[in-house]
Amino acid sequence: MEDKRFAILIDTDNISSKYIAAIMDEMTKHGIVTYRRAYGDWTSTHAKGWKTKLMENSITPMQQFSNTVGKNATDSTLIIDAMDILYTGNVDGFCIVSSDGDFTRLAIRLRESGMVVVGMGEEKTPRSFRTACSQFTVLENLIDEDEEELDEGKGNAKTAGSASGKGTKSRKTAAKSGGNDKESTSISKEVIENAIISIITENENKDKKTGLGEIGSRLLNKYPDFDVRNYGYSLLSRFLEEIPSLKLVKNNTRLNVELAASMETAEEVTDYIKELVREHGRDGIGVNELSNSVHQKYTRFKPKNYGYSQFTKFLQAIPELELYGDVNAREVRLAEEI
Repeated sequence: MEDKRFAILIDTDNISSKYIAAIMDEMTKHGIVTYRRAYGDWTSTHAKGWKTKLMENSITPMQQFSNTVGKNATDSTLIIDAMDILYTGNVDGFCIVSSDGDFTRLAIRLRESGMVVVGMGEEKTPRSFRTACSQFTVLENLIDEDEEELDEGKGNAKTAGSASGKGTKSRKTAAKSGGNDKESTSISKEVIENAIISIITENENKDKKTGLGEIGSRLLNKYPDFDVRNYGYSLLSRFLEEIPSLKLVKNNTRLNVELAASMETAEEVTDYIKELVREHGRDGIGVNELSNSVHQKYTRFKPKNYGYSQFTKFLQAIPELELYGDVNAREVRLAEEI
């Protein structure tokens, strides 16, 4: 099978040149880069850091003067070039390197034309652009901290007090101090965990095992910017090992992902629920109140771990219980109390 051919289009107005080597390395995972273009105003002082990098990586600089203050002409030029390349039929996909959400519509349009769209940008990249891509990679994940600090040190030595140096430092300070940039753009581990549980449960209903590879590909299909490096891991398997509700099982050369045996069995939870309901007698207990009590006692309890989509479904499976009342304020009591 031949490698896919990609056009890599870089918006240098909001991407640092320190990422370029890592970007080119990352693209080797996807295929062969046939078009290599970087867009910016090469007469500006901002472009100085890019010139050597462009030559080292055989990237063609595309000149675009800033004709109007406050307007980004680079965006328009990149978009026009992308459509021209699309119509040549010479590529199978595009890599758009930018942290600008204005490229969201371009990514959508390219995918509508059957193109694979790999997006790359910094942590600040809006989710609209991330999810419009087939796959999105956060650039900070491509550079080791030691390398980044070394690069930053060189930059500060040469251009102490420069705007670019301050920007890099502020982003790094925000990351170390627990800034909200990453939290607001990356998917939470809880959301990822629930998605994995749904995949495993769906496969179990079909009497099918869930492989590690399937987990990775399905998460990427659902969340284009999913990357274990966003959470501090280099391997998907290590990331999954840290999720208490999951376990990895090796079957010959295949690694499967299964739901971990909960600390509490379904029988334990069921007995506790019946005890609570019995204490409330004929008046019963609200479903919400009951759910809160169960989750307080069994902090890892999730109905999906037992094969149920909702807590009410779990309750309905207990023969001794009866659910009644308004759908928005349901109550639970023992069937024998009716």
